[in-house]
Amino acid sequence: MDRDFLFYQCNLKKKDRYKKIINYFSEHQPYAETELVYSNPYELIVAVILSAQCTDKRVNIITPEFFKVFTEPLVLANASVEEVFDLIKSCSFPNNKAKHLVGMAKILTSKFKGVVPSDIDELQKLPGIGRKSANVILSVVFNKPAMAVDTHVFRVSERIGLTTNSKNPLQTELELVKNIPEDKISLAHHWLLLHGRYVCTARNPKCFDCGINTVCKYFLKKL
Repeated sequence: MDRDFLFYQCNLKKKDRYKKIINYFSEHQPYAETELVYSNPYELIVAVILSAQCTDKRVNIITPEFFKVFTEPLVLANASVEEVFDLIKSCSFPNNKAKHLVGMAKILTSKFKGVVPSDIDELQKLPGIGRKSANVILSVVFNKPAMAVDTHVFRVSERIGLTTNSKNPLQTELELVKNIPEDKISLAHHWLLLHGRYVCTARNPKCFDCGINTVCKYFLKKL
């Protein structure tokens, strides 16, 4: 890179960085989506609860057998924690997740008549569903402009320069939502997550293979 180009990129305004990054992903990854396998909102909630601090790959190994047994919320609501544990024990924190899954199903059937709510506050009344998980469900199931901030999104947003000194996921979420066009917010969650999972990894990020390295603050600092 020549000096003039490097100077321009180092002084790139945040709004222009957002525009360039959004344009890149819109062109190269227009159909980004969750890697969790599900066929209805109930199955996605189960998968999201299981995915906490666990890989999507592992969750997708667990869920086919799980859904053969617990076909709907009512069946899961009447299960014992021990029965659920036996089917999910290969994931992380199976004891807590088994309790969350049974509790989620009980509330989903008793309070919401088995219908997954489309409101962020209502979703967070379900055990095992925090703000991040609720935003995933709102985005994926209901196509709402919700930004779920997991560890990948939190790290990547700060590293490439979309956020500045965010101290927690909520700050990151609010800044991203403020700067990303509403119709791109749900997509942007998947863009940042997948970018963090496969390119902008926590250790040894693949900077020289990255399609947005010319507008990335982290990469420019390394030059």
